[in-house]
Amino acid sequence: MQDIYIHGGAMTRFGKHPGVLAPELAQQAILKALDDAGVSRDEIQAVYCANVLGGMIVGQLIVRDLGLKGIPVYNVENACASGATGVHLARHALLAQQYDTVLVLGIEQLTALGGGTIPLQRNDHKTELYAKAGMVLPAVYAMRGTRFLHERGATPADLAAVAVKNRRHGALNEYAQQRSETTLEEVLASRMIADPLTLLQCCPSQVDGAAAVVLGTRRRGVRRAVKVLSSAVVSGLREEARDDILDAEITARAARQAYEQAGVSPGDVSVVELHDAFTIAELLYYEALGLARRGDAVSLLHSGATALGGRVPVNPSGGLLAKGHPLGATGVAQMVEILWQLQGRAGARQVEGASIGLTQCTGGGIAGVDHAASSVHLLGV
Repeated sequence: MQDIYIHGGAMTRFGKHPGVLAPELAQQAILKALDDAGVSRDEIQAVYCANVLGGMIVGQLIVRDLGLKGIPVYNVENACASGATGVHLARHALLAQQYDTVLVLGIEQLTALGGGTIPLQRNDHKTELYAKAGMVLPAVYAMRGTRFLHERGATPADLAAVAVKNRRHGALNEYAQQRSETTLEEVLASRMIADPLTLLQCCPSQVDGAAAVVLGTRRRGVRRAVKVLSSAVVSGLREEARDDILDAEITARAARQAYEQAGVSPGDVSVVELHDAFTIAELLYYEALGLARRGDAVSLLHSGATALGGRVPVNPSGGLLAKGHPLGATGVAQMVEILWQLQGRAGARQVEGASIGLTQCTGGGIAGVDHAASSVHLLGV
């Protein structure tokens, strides 16, 4: 199979950017990514723009002023998995030899929406009923958290320990929205959002950010070449009454596909960026990604294996809990972090000897399925 390379990547700081419009923020990331890749604007043959809530033709608005005239612009919306889906689609086009150099960007400006939770999709009768019952995403994850505490013999402190770890990592990341460490006591004492999830166990909802990567079919540059070893995107299955809400089936299915494509196993992974929108999610994804056996997620966390310096550091960027979660940008920003990790450019949060990295994004609260979409990518040197 044709090798697909990430030539370079960049992102803006995640946080509040008052007075900066979304296209301007995206352009900052694009220009830095092109410079990082050593690629001129004229070499870009297509643009994939991931965005969730910014309206129509966002990609065209962004590239209009960059001189990328007349090339195809694909606008991608797949909820929180939008950025990862953009990379997936770009890789397909490169494998099909439709292009040889493309740009993938993600952008979101959540501060423009005024805050609050993101509701489930509300364009069918079943989901409308869920939404009216208050089934916003914090409530969905709180149900999983409650079940996890009951079934696994875990405690609220076990959930809170995820936030402590990721905030410690985020304090080392100049691109993160939250750059202060926190204690277990502070996490547990923060305002209750949806029992057992307190405020510091939920990713920030007021955040803007952009990220971009340049992908291509030929090796270039002087840095270590980073390849996209595999890419999987799947959608959710209709749930049955007996389904286990702790199973994270959609992510486990995507992970199996990604591992099989790459010809690697979970034990080969050096570093992970996963979708920790809520603390319980990280624990569930340890198991879904094969990092821990069922029932061993809490033990893996407390062993220190998923912290910097451990066997397989998870979310060295700080994850969504510390870095922030500007929806369309998240999946691309995960790629940027893993690119930097594999090339030894992650500074104080560098995972020593990293050779294979994994990114995972789920997205889309929709009634009757685990999630609407999940994506897993494996990158390697």
